[in-house]
Amino acid sequence: MKRLDSRFHGNDNPDESGVHFSTFCESFKLETQDRLRENDENMLKVRESKKLVPEKMGSILIRGTNWIGDVIMTLPAIAAVRNTAPHAKITVLAKPWVAETYRICPEVDEVIIYQDPGVHHGIAGDLAILLQNAIEAAIIAWLAGIPVRAGYNSDGRGILLTHSVKRTAERRKVHQVYYYLEMLKSLGFQPAGSDIKLKLNDDYLTIAEDILDQHQIGGKDILIGMAPGATYGPAKMWFPERFAAVADKLINDFSARVMLFGSGGDSERTTLVQQHSKNDLIDMAGKTSLKEAIALIARCNLFISNDSGLMHLAGALDIPLVAIFGSTNPVTTSPVGEKSIVIHKDVSCSPCLKKECPTDFRCMDLIGIDDVYNAARDILDGAQ
Repeated sequence: MKRLDSRFHGNDNPDESGVHFSTFCESFKLETQDRLRENDENMLKVRESKKLVPEKMGSILIRGTNWIGDVIMTLPAIAAVRNTAPHAKITVLAKPWVAETYRICPEVDEVIIYQDPGVHHGIAGDLAILLQNAIEAAIIAWLAGIPVRAGYNSDGRGILLTHSVKRTAERRKVHQVYYYLEMLKSLGFQPAGSDIKLKLNDDYLTIAEDILDQHQIGGKDILIGMAPGATYGPAKMWFPERFAAVADKLINDFSARVMLFGSGGDSERTTLVQQHSKNDLIDMAGKTSLKEAIALIARCNLFISNDSGLMHLAGALDIPLVAIFGSTNPVTTSPVGEKSIVIHKDVSCSPCLKKECPTDFRCMDLIGIDDVYNAARDILDGAQ
């Protein structure tokens, strides 16, 4: 196989100097699979590698995951890297919409924004750890000339890795935190525990105060955050009218203020919650940056959410949390944090992991208003 031309760009309008990155990645994957089926000896030799010695790595590049929830669940793995290589410079290559999460991770020294498509500068290191499972992560590390490249052998990329970790069926069944920790353990890193540690500086407090002042919310007011949306389809989302009913009960019983969170894509859902509520809720969906959302969630006395990135973020910030699970699996993706309560009904078809329910949506329908309200009430009562 020919080494990729260093002029590769991956722009949306390919010219004679480049091709579209995603097309190249797919072609590369298919070619490697064909060659491996043909038992190409030269390609198989790439799998032979010396033992990885993390302590000797002076500069480590980590290709981060692409979604907020996944980022949160990889943070213990990054802590394991720091624990094993305390003097190394740790740089994370991350998509722009999750970069802020890595910036508040104390183990990370630098964040490089991965703009797709585009040419990137500063991607280098003695070792690349690929937390993202896709082949493009391996291609980028290979093109950057990073001599040691390690990660799970997923998406046909094993041939590009000097240190390939087998992704077994058993590892896919454990919580995602341990899925990534097990990869690092296999590579010789020493885990630092499964706790999530996010550190906010005073800038976040100022941001939260400025926004809350605009809505006449003081420091002693009870603030409840709700995230009624979720990516990956409606099967992950509890009913907006039930979110509204819980909000109304909490406002009536605790004189709380309720703030709705989400991206611009969640605004239709938050609008429905407001329409069903008897009270004025504060709808921030699509109106905040990730940094602003982090600052506001950190101020919340309680957060109620579907299985979403914001749910994981609230747990990582150690905010008391009620997490609602339907089609997804709390065994593998439940929120971190000792203050989290998971609401989930055991039904035969859950977890199905489907975007839309093909039957009667019983996994969510069985979760009543009182199930969520009672969990929220117990948290607030315990805090008083």
